[in-house]
Amino acid sequence: MQTAIPCSVLRGGTSKGLYFLASDLPPEPATRDAVLLAALGSPDVRQIDGMGGAHPLTSKVAVLSPSGREGIDVEYLFLQVVVDKAEVSDAQNCGNILAGVGPYAIEAGLVPGGDPYTDIVIYMVNTGATAVARVETPGGRVNYAGDARIDGVPGTAAPVPIDFRHIAGSSCGALLPTGNAVDEFDGVEVTCIDNGMPVVVLNAADFGLRGDENPAELEANSTLRERVESIRLQAGRRMNLGDVSAKTVPKMSLVSAPVAGGDINTRTFIPHRVHEAIGVLGSVSVATACVLPGSVAQKLVVGKPADGERRFEVEHPTGFFTVEMDVACCATVATLEVKRAALLRTARLLMRGEVMVPASVWEGGR
Repeated sequence: MQTAIPCSVLRGGTSKGLYFLASDLPPEPATRDAVLLAALGSPDVRQIDGMGGAHPLTSKVAVLSPSGREGIDVEYLFLQVVVDKAEVSDAQNCGNILAGVGPYAIEAGLVPGGDPYTDIVIYMVNTGATAVARVETPGGRVNYAGDARIDGVPGTAAPVPIDFRHIAGSSCGALLPTGNAVDEFDGVEVTCIDNGMPVVVLNAADFGLRGDENPAELEANSTLRERVESIRLQAGRRMNLGDVSAKTVPKMSLVSAPVAGGDINTRTFIPHRVHEAIGVLGSVSVATACVLPGSVAQKLVVGKPADGERRFEVEHPTGFFTVEMDVACCATVATLEVKRAALLRTARLLMRGEVMVPASVWEGGR
């Protein structure tokens, strides 16, 4: 026997995942996670017996519910389903999957569509931060077609601009969780920062790298992976994240001077695979590090004013990620203030229907 669970599959930004209403999943977290592991097909490197795509970027889940919070339209819980382990993590947000939350909320009837667009205020359960997504809804229906293009996704689609509110320190308790612009682990200088995503910024040159290596090349470098993981485990504790050996944060971003006309170049461990692009909130944290006096990233950025409204072009393996920021800076690291962070994503509904899981996993049914 199998249990059918309503869900949709959406591409959000450069990720893809299953989107559920919380009311359609078991309320108890352990049972819910068991159901999601079965739905995605984990643990299995191919995820052959589920809907996962055998990669962290395509093994993701969004769980939505209506909100009783003042000024909030919908609540969004992000869950990372580990591909090759029986693990489901709620330790981070995902800004790419966030891009699909607005469209799905309208499609699922949580939010009525306006005309010609709908602004949806989203509470991100994982960290308590808030985002506002603007969805094109001519005639009250979601439009997915358009001319917006983002690197890492073929073709074009309707734009989904996202503004973030109050995301500094949302996971670690402070924008600079160690209180420093630079820390040192294993003899390597790093910048630990959390502007929506806990990130450890490292200079690629300190690992003997150019910085423009492709993800497969970096993943194949076992010595590099061991060094990066050693620093990650130490930095995690200093960033108030505790033992991160089984967590998906912090992300580790190797930075270098731009090679394609951007402001900074990145290669990001997420945390053990190398991202084919860069995460939405990870890019915001890296861009923030670029204006932090004395940081690992700031030393590589040339000719950019620190104060006011800024646009950063963050290079990654498949192109650029544009982050718009309004920054008040900053005689000391303690006085850095990020007033606004915004970016452009796209999303597309790929499938809606039911995902099937063994009835025994549900443990009692609905």
